[in-house]
Amino acid sequence: MKQYFILFINLLFLYSCDTRSNKVPAPKVLEKPLVEIYKAPDTSDLKDDEWGRQVKYGRRLIENTSYYIGPEGIVSKNLGNKMTCTNCHLNNGTKPFGLNFFNSHKTYPQYRARENAILTMSDRVNNCIERPHSGKPLKLDSKEMNAIVSYIKWVGEKYDPEKHQGYSLKYVDYERLQADPKRGEAVYLKQCKTCHQEDGQGEMNVEGTKYTYPPLWGLKSYQEGSSMHRVIKAASFIKYNMPDKIATLEKPVLTDQEALDVAAFINDGSIHPRPKAKPGHVDYANIKTKPIDYFKAPYLDGFSEKEHMFGPWDEIEKFYTDKGLKANK
Repeated sequence: MKQYFILFINLLFLYSCDTRSNKVPAPKVLEKPLVEIYKAPDTSDLKDDEWGRQVKYGRRLIENTSYYIGPEGIVSKNLGNKMTCTNCHLNNGTKPFGLNFFNSHKTYPQYRARENAILTMSDRVNNCIERPHSGKPLKLDSKEMNAIVSYIKWVGEKYDPEKHQGYSLKYVDYERLQADPKRGEAVYLKQCKTCHQEDGQGEMNVEGTKYTYPPLWGLKSYQEGSSMHRVIKAASFIKYNMPDKIATLEKPVLTDQEALDVAAFINDGSIHPRPKAKPGHVDYANIKTKPIDYFKAPYLDGFSEKEHMFGPWDEIEKFYTDKGLKANK
């Protein structure tokens, strides 16, 4: 009897093993391919032809803007300060989430809320020259304008928003947060003054032709109403890119709160003066499109200039979404 019992157990074991080994495998769940960070092309791969030379000239203009078209420019004198395009559009517009050019050319012409008009890519270039640089526009058919636009186009030729990420900025999470310039001063002194100096006036290169680290306030910095003058936008740029060569997308140095605070300190007009917009520049004629962190009234909502500038922005955002409008940032 004992022998039959042992035989039965062995057969049961073999059968169970066999059924396990012959089970139909569960169907694999096909995961959506990961969206990869776009890698900009290299100018060394360009041919030495008319297109290649134009793109390379455009890159030099982005990198050494003030040398070519600054107040003492060797080609023209279009800029009102010595900041360069790459001071904001990092790595000559090729750094992921560093205000790059990955998808810029493909999205123009487009409606621009600030001007309440349709702008071309060339118009947008001049928009930057006139505002952050306090300058006068380039001629639309000039060699320099054609080179800059060609470079912007070339940078993003292979960018596909369905396959790539990394365009423009990665926004901070400002939910339930409010920016405080006083706290921001402490962040600035700890994290920013080494490069931008305690007085915020930046650092020039040894030749004196451009800023290695741009001024963050004062008459040589960007104008009021520039994109970087908005706290949420500036904080998003700062968090994932600053301190320079230390902060990364994966390992930012600052928290969302710290980035908002230091952006508030830099942009607080009661502490730091900066150039005013030129007479005749009307920003956001359609106030429905005005960003929630824009510093100057009038607004569609009933919130104050201080609340728009420093938050909290949750209720402001809710005001617009409740009306079926976009809360612009």
